[in-house]
Amino acid sequence: MISRTALPTPTLMLVTDRYRVTSREHTGEENLDDVARQAVLGGVNVVQLREKDLESAELIALGLHVRDAIAGRALLLVNGDLEAAHTLRASGVHLPGDGPPVTEAHAVIGDGVLVSRAVHGAADALAAEMEAADFVIAGTLFASGSKPGGATIGLDGLRAICSAMAIPVVAIGGITTANAAEAIRAGASGVAVIGAILDAPDPRAAARSLRDVIDAAWAAR
Repeated sequence: MISRTALPTPTLMLVTDRYRVTSREHTGEENLDDVARQAVLGGVNVVQLREKDLESAELIALGLHVRDAIAGRALLLVNGDLEAAHTLRASGVHLPGDGPPVTEAHAVIGDGVLVSRAVHGAADALAAEMEAADFVIAGTLFASGSKPGGATIGLDGLRAICSAMAIPVVAIGGITTANAAEAIRAGASGVAVIGAILDAPDPRAAARSLRDVIDAAWAAR
């Protein structure tokens, strides 16, 4: 039997956006890898490298810096790019809803890594489970600056997904310290954030606050 990487729970996932790092005003860390390192020290246990505008070679170059910065203290996932995930020896890959099949991802990057799928409702979540995804990332949960004006599933939609699934569900979209506990109480195994950490003046403190919130909600379930 193949030993597969396990998703840590409760999951606190940082989804990267290097433009938000370089454009914001903050003290201390100026580079994505520095911010990722601080976030992991604060409690992030999964970093998803999501820089869709980069070609594979550029993504790999950036990913090497991020991988070195987090130094094995968190899992590294790559969004969409199977070649980059394989080259970086990432812990897994996150597939968009219209991305390649899970079997193709495993054929490229190996059987022991995690493969997740983006889902927006119970039907596509079940389809992801049927194709043997290891977990799903469900959203957009709340209104999000990353997808302004986009449709949201809300807590009821998240509950429907979680109640239908046997595999972990990570919620994404507009999640902050003020509402992260609601996602956990709705059945999510964790949350994924962008702005809640990348826009914060102190990424480590922001991650710690989120970690405390989701850990407390997880313990109370």
